Order: sequence, then structure tokens, then C-alpha cells
Amino acid sequence: MHTDAHPDIIIDDTTLRDGEQTAGVVFSLAEKKTIARMLDDIGVQELECGIPAMGREEQRSVKALVDLGLKARLITWNRALVEDIQASLDCGVTAVDISLSVSDLHIRHKLRKDRNWVREQLKRALGFAKQHDLYVSVGGEDASRADLDFLVELMELARSFGADRFRFCDTLGLLDPFVTFEKVRYLSQRVDMDIEIHTHNDLGMATANAIAGIRAGARFINTTVNGLGERAGNAALEEVVMGLKHACGLNCPIDTSRFVEISRYVGAASKRPVPAWKAVVGESVFAHESGLHVDGVLKDPRNYEPFAPGEVGSSRQLVLGKHTGRHGLAARIQGLGLDSSAICLSTLLRRVRAISQRRKRPIEDAELEGLFHSLTQSSPQTGDSPITKPTPALKKAAEA
Repeated sequence: MHTDAHPDIIIDDTTLRDGEQTAGVVFSLAEKKTIARMLDDIGVQELECGIPAMGREEQRSVKALVDLGLKARLITWNRALVEDIQASLDCGVTAVDISLSVSDLHIRHKLRKDRNWVREQLKRALGFAKQHDLYVSVGGEDASRADLDFLVELMELARSFGADRFRFCDTLGLLDPFVTFEKVRYLSQRVDMDIEIHTHNDLGMATANAIAGIRAGARFINTTVNGLGERAGNAALEEVVMGLKHACGLNCPIDTSRFVEISRYVGAASKRPVPAWKAVVGESVFAHESGLHVDGVLKDPRNYEPFAPGEVGSSRQLVLGKHTGRHGLAARIQGLGLDSSAICLSTLLRRVRAISQRRKRPIEDAELEGLFHSLTQSSPQTGDSPITKPTPALKKAAEA
């Protein structure tokens, strides 16, 4: 697929804010600095780096990140309160997200206020922020369940007070990509203002909804490494960027070759190991066992790989197991520097499949070498000739 660079799509990664809000996750300051530097190095344009109103320790962390002098813009999360914004100012940031509830459900049952209170609160907080020359994203909490025309009104109000963009939040992850597209398109067609899309993964659609928001006209997109975040998490940075590139033909100016490295680091720092099947960066993404698939990959990786492993810093694995075929087995043997013509390949394949099924796991290289040598010792015959006299070594390898 042909892709063009689209620098107008801005990744605002919130691993250090929403990612750390994952229940039980805490990053040390050293880990925050490392994550920030990594994301900055690969070209992420904006980092949501904390909540200064939490207290002095959080403020020290935000200040330390500001002092790194990164290329990425640092933005902090704030309630729509003057004191929250002042705490951010004290940390030296130049950009803030001002969040307030915008759905009638939240306004009534969380804030216990009315729409007029929301309007006045927005005016007060936004007015204060702009008096101090801050870049401002107005975050609409629970925007996905809000009345669209009320959102239009709030966006117009925010724009008149100098807000720079509006964050459309699917706070509970309840939307599907089609409805996300419709809602974001509705807003983008009615208000001349940048839109930021913020999605959650409660129904497993955070990445799809984030991409739908971009397709509908949003320019900013919130992500976290590995999809960390409240409850089921947020849209994963690696999924969003690679999805935009390979599904939409939109190539963000991000160096994707370090995605696996960053994923593993954040997985360790958050004590949330990356599942092997995790999209884009999981260990199994480029692992092939099925004989049909391995044969196809050996002929041309594009047959069964959506993109090259190196694009994200990964590598291909040919796994030997219950579903292995002859071509995969021969390639693995050759990869070990062994001569596949020295044995009966069909016999070895039967042994590999049987042992894998019994042990419920793939065959490791050392085990394969042991099986190979036991077969070469058991018969002077070569090629696919049957082996008629199993040796004790072969029996031991097969029964292990």
C-alpha cells in the first residue's frame, strides 16, 4: 500500500498519565524519564505527562520531565479548576488539558450540577489558562454519551475563549468505529476547531475507534504504549500507528522500528508483561507453525505477514509443533547447520508432532538436534527411506 507522510496527524501519548492510572501501576521518576526520552526519540509529538494537582511528588516529576528539554510538547491533565491550572503553571509546562464532564449523565449524577454550571466553569478555567498564554485542549469527559449539539455549543464557547482544540473522549469505551466516525464528523463539520480523539478499550475497540476518529476529521490522537490505561486500557500507540499506515495509508512521522523495545520496557516498568499474542509487538505476531503458512512465508513473507517484522523491531520465528510441515522442518534443520538429506524427514516430522502434542508446547532447538542425531545414528539410510531399527537413543528422545 502506498503511504504518504502526514505530519498533521499528532500523536499525544498519555502513557505517563492515563497509562499510569492503570490500577496498581506506578512508574518511578527514572522510568518516567526513560519512557519520555524513548517516545521523544521516535518522534511522538506530544506527551501527556502527569497531573500536577495530585501533589508535590507529581509536580516534581512533571518539572523533571520539563527539564529534559525534549522536542515533544509536554501537556498536563487538569480539572477545570483554576487551582489545578496554577499547579501546572508552577511546573513550567506550556500546555494543559482542561477536563470537565459534558454528558448529561455525568453532569447530573457525578457533578450534580447543570449544563449552565459546566458552561461557566469552562469560561472561568479556560479564561485563566489563556491569560497565562497556555496552549489548551478542552477535554470533554464522557463526550461519547453527550448531546452532540451541546458539544457543538461547548466547542464554540471554548473557541471563543481561545481554546486550541477539543478532546472527544469515549470515556467508557462504549462506541463502535461507525458511530465514532459519525459523531466526530458531525462535530468537525460544524466547528472550525482541531479535534482530539481519546478512546478506551472496554469493548476491545479503542484502536479502531481512534482510527475512525482520524478518518472523520480529528487531527490529534491519544495513545498509550501497550494500550495501558484505566480498566481495559486505551488505544495502543503501536497499533494506532501501524493501523494508520497499513490499513489507511497514513504514515505518521514516527520511527516504528523501536516499538518492540519500548513495549518491553513499559511492560517491565508497569509490571504488566506484554502478552505473546499482543497485536504488533507480541512475541507470536511473526511466529509461524502451520505447514501451509510456513511454506507460504518461506516462499514470500508477504503471503502471511501484514508487514515486515523489522518495521517494529521484531523478528520472524518458525515454530516446530503439532501443525509443522515438511518445509518448515527442513528450514529449521538447515538453520541449525544440519543436513536434512541425512535423515528420513517424514520420520522426524512424525516424532516432532508427537512430542509437541504430548508436551503441549513447541520443540526447542536442543530437542530437535537430539532427535536429528538419534535418527542419523539409527540407520545408514538417507532421504525419506523408512527407519527400521530404532536405537535406545531414539526411543529415549521420542518418549521424553
